Amino acid sequence: MSTADTVVMAVIAACGGCVMTLAGLTGLRETRRIERTGIRAWALVKRTPGACGDDPSSPRPLLQFSTEAGQVVEIASPVPATRRRPLRDGDTLLITYDPADPGTIVVHNRERRLLDYGFIAAGTLVLLLAVVLVGLTAP
Repeated sequence: MSTADTVVMAVIAACGGCVMTLAGLTGLRETRRIERTGIRAWALVKRTPGACGDDPSSPRPLLQFSTEAGQVVEIASPVPATRRRPLRDGDTLLITYDPADPGTIVVHNRERRLLDYGFIAAGTLVLLLAVVLVGLTAP
């Protein structure tokens, strides 16, 4: 493989790393914004039609809550049920919703910050590896 091919691959990898890092940063920023400016409410967990039992592989349940304006909102859960933390039909969850867009919520104690931090770490690592690769191939 020639030096030019290596540099092109490194640039493509660097772009991918930047996208991964930005995705993680955007997710964290959005979660923090909703937690800071949002309104707390209790949401009722409702099983989606066609879901079977408490199987975590079944579709994400619906969350139903009322806004301060009295609007009833029903959306798919932004977090999946797990065996350790299932979302059973009839459970209630504390959420924070964006008053400007009640369909945008954060479920308390189920935020996916670890996933966002993972994207940031992986993207930064790919970006650094691309820079090292270009540095090693430079004449």
